[in-house]
Amino acid sequence: MKHVYLMMVLSLCLSALPAFAASDYPLRDAVECTPRQGLPNFFNKLEKGEDVTIAYLGGSITAQPGYRVLSEKWFEQQYPKAKIKGIHAAIGGTGSNLGVFRLDKDVLKHNPDLVFVEFAVNDRGASPTQITQCMEGIVRQTWSKLPNCDIVFVYTVIDRDIENLKDGKMKRSASVMQAVADHYGVPSIHMGIEANKLVGEGKLVMKYPGAEMTAVSGDSVNFDADKLPMTKEGQIVFAKDGVHPYTNTGHHLYMRAIERSVPAIKAAGGQTPVAHKLPAPLDPANWEQAKMVALTASMISGPATELPKDQGQGKSFGNRMPSVWKLQPGASLSFKFKGSTIYLYDLLGPGCGMVEINLDGKTRKVKRMDRYCTYYRLSMLGLGHIADPNAVHTVKITVLDEKFDKKSVLFKRNQPDVDKNPAKYDNWDWYTGAIMLVGEIVE
Repeated sequence: MKHVYLMMVLSLCLSALPAFAASDYPLRDAVECTPRQGLPNFFNKLEKGEDVTIAYLGGSITAQPGYRVLSEKWFEQQYPKAKIKGIHAAIGGTGSNLGVFRLDKDVLKHNPDLVFVEFAVNDRGASPTQITQCMEGIVRQTWSKLPNCDIVFVYTVIDRDIENLKDGKMKRSASVMQAVADHYGVPSIHMGIEANKLVGEGKLVMKYPGAEMTAVSGDSVNFDADKLPMTKEGQIVFAKDGVHPYTNTGHHLYMRAIERSVPAIKAAGGQTPVAHKLPAPLDPANWEQAKMVALTASMISGPATELPKDQGQGKSFGNRMPSVWKLQPGASLSFKFKGSTIYLYDLLGPGCGMVEINLDGKTRKVKRMDRYCTYYRLSMLGLGHIADPNAVHTVKITVLDEKFDKKSVLFKRNQPDVDKNPAKYDNWDWYTGAIMLVGEIVE
């Protein structure tokens, strides 16, 4: 649970990113459910009482024991003859740009019948082009490998999204995702419509750090809980931080949206099994070919260790990365590739230091620690712009023996941890486990 909690905290990082102006992309009308081609294979198996696997791919809101757990239980109640298995494939603070790379390892290997995809919050700072390429990559990867797997996009909200909803519009990231969903016939559920309605009626606030757990006043909201987080004025609170919903308020609203949407989605797709076919892509440069390549010992030189799966960071993150390597100052990772996009799957944390990235002879230095780093978490290290995807590119990443003031890097509220636990910050290592690229490694 501790690891899940830390991942949940992380999405605050991305939700704090500045959003692009709404005028740079046409915002879609805010509707709760767009059934499109439904979920025919999923409901066919449920109706027949067969084993069904539901995967939940998303960020920290999905990682919470909220709509993910509630929906799994709800489907079990609605279809008691079916045996339902849930796959927790959410990582806090991450968007569709990581989701598309880890899709195969974290989701498709489980052979799911349905995939919930939730990235609208953490994609709020991404460009429409990147969102399109990543979300389209998720759909195309899934249906190329598992054509009978159904997909549904779900859109969650944070406090600042309510302004758009008051105007009857979705936020930009969800609007872009709607275009992808239209193209492929993927149903979508906007789970924040009811929250917006209740805010407008003065019955709900999106954020209130000082909420008290108290009995709900009146029956008009009808939340299924004896006690709810409420303001002093008696308004129900959606989330303490405006991002991560309370299970019995915000996530309860999310679940009610799913319940209301199921009949229309079920009717739209029927229950006759169908193999999903891929049309021509919206963007030919989409990330359908995104892949995760495990590091090999031949790529690494200097003081480095592949961590055991049952120890340290290997134990904490080995289930996400193919492996976890610890590179100490002086160690380096080198390889060549062809492709359009490349990242390293790595960690940020208190015991991490500085790396130098050399891409085709151009170098830059990057700290692998940020303001949140009183703990370790998964991250993506971008290597730089690729001008020619058809050329062979050379990469060398070196761990530097270069110190910096770690205390000053942290948020002020986190700085006391350095004095309290100094040993945690003593090392200057780099933890990484995979190359993520749209392209190919060149031997």
